[in-house]
Amino acid sequence: MKTKKPTSPVKASTQAFIELETVKDDVLMQQDKSCCVIIKCGATNFGLLSEEEQRSMIYSYASLLNSLSFPVQILILSKRMDISSYLDYLDIKIASQLDEGIKQQLIGYKEFIKNIVKKNTILEKNFYFIIPFSPLEMGLKSAQTGHLNREYVFTRAKAALYPKKDHLLRLLKKTGLSAVVLQEQEIIELFYNLYNPSPSGTKLAPINSYTTVISTA
Repeated sequence: MKTKKPTSPVKASTQAFIELETVKDDVLMQQDKSCCVIIKCGATNFGLLSEEEQRSMIYSYASLLNSLSFPVQILILSKRMDISSYLDYLDIKIASQLDEGIKQQLIGYKEFIKNIVKKNTILEKNFYFIIPFSPLEMGLKSAQTGHLNREYVFTRAKAALYPKKDHLLRLLKKTGLSAVVLQEQEIIELFYNLYNPSPSGTKLAPINSYTTVISTA
């Protein structure tokens, strides 16, 4: 009688470990049916502001936080900047420059940039405000069923999130910071690059053109 060879256990796919369910318009839904809206916030060089401008910005930001009547998450993503494309651009300019004086200045500038990168870690920072929505907000009974209709959850989530989103956008504008709500394409690209990191990031084709899962982690 032949003995049956042991087989390796079935391993779960990568998607089983990703909590994201789907994205519709500007709302991200997770597998537990919780949702959120993501606002990308611009930055300012605080060190270049005058002392009076710094105090004004600090007070404006404190006022923003104190005026919120709902929870938010503040996310800061940092990654090392890839300047190779910029150096290639400088090489093209140097090669095409006919004036020898300007060419030498460009060569010196390129060496200056390379030395800065060698001595210091140059980081690109992105700032996000995340406004969450929990199924518990629809009532404990609804949250416990485990069979919530996706479209119904999206409708309830939008009704709860949109007034908060508009309020936060107004507050950010008062502080002098630019802010934009991420849409479906931008949200998916954000998470794609989190799970599939690359030095310069990846721009995806229009999401509607994909017919299968695009995460390769």
